[in-house]
Amino acid sequence: MTSDDLDQDFPANPALRRILGRHGGPELLDLLTDGMSGGDLTTLLLEVFRRRADRRSPAEVMRRYRDDRFVAPAPVSFAALRRTEDALLSALPDGFETLVLAPVLPLAAHSAVATVDPRKVIATVRGSEVAADPTNALALEASLRRSRALAADPRSDALVRLAACQRVVRAQHFGRSGMLAHFQILGLVTAGRDTGNRSFEHQQLAEHLRFAARATAAAGARWTQIRLTCLEDASRPVADRIREECAGFPDVSVTEDPDRTTGRGYYGGLCFKIFAGVDESGPEVGDGGFVDWSQSLTGNRKERLLISGFGVDRLAETPPPRV
Repeated sequence: MTSDDLDQDFPANPALRRILGRHGGPELLDLLTDGMSGGDLTTLLLEVFRRRADRRSPAEVMRRYRDDRFVAPAPVSFAALRRTEDALLSALPDGFETLVLAPVLPLAAHSAVATVDPRKVIATVRGSEVAADPTNALALEASLRRSRALAADPRSDALVRLAACQRVVRAQHFGRSGMLAHFQILGLVTAGRDTGNRSFEHQQLAEHLRFAARATAAAGARWTQIRLTCLEDASRPVADRIREECAGFPDVSVTEDPDRTTGRGYYGGLCFKIFAGVDESGPEVGDGGFVDWSQSLTGNRKERLLISGFGVDRLAETPPPRV
């Protein structure tokens, strides 16, 4: 295969074109992707990385530690992070079970049901990937529990409410200052069944937003803004009811954000962002909405799933609540 052929097959990835041009062409990529079993690929990669590790000197390890943004300690203080984590967890609604998640998930856990580019996730040589968002792991666990409930009763509407605080890693490079390669997220998921009249959507979204208001206040925020985005006309009645109910939250403003561009295709129906701080210049600290992941994971179109995530590091920068 000529360099022109490689340019045509991989126009958006010059680094990949260069590598394949030097080492056997696309056939190498095909072999590693589809030409051997997962177990054989793992065996091969383990040996490759064993040999590479054996050749690394202590000085090279130190250089990598000094230069690699993924391995540096977090800039936030442990005390502030722990205080904020405790404040958020203490604000969880009754009925939420807090889990201790594994640091890795099955390969494609972030991309098979969500619109996440796999290149933003750190894959391992053992066919898994490092956690990039706790809501993905929580969705897997919630869907497993819902599947068991449906096996016992095909019309089960039992809710599964799960939460977890997890340090995650994302591989995309951020050009803006203050963006971190690894950070703490508190994730919440509520899984259940469509019971008609969009009652699941209304009740569970109201619960997640009430938590957001309590949690940001507990973390020290004196100003919180909820920005709702309605992604489809059918969800408009729910958005209107939620906006009216949230208007009574103390020190919380509720606005519509119809021009939001992020999250479209990721969320469906309704989504939201949370901004919080000591005043109206507070940063974005939370994000959430409805996703169809549980429908794919359980194979049941009646399933419903609401997720939300809160940046613990960002909230830890807020001064502690005044006593």
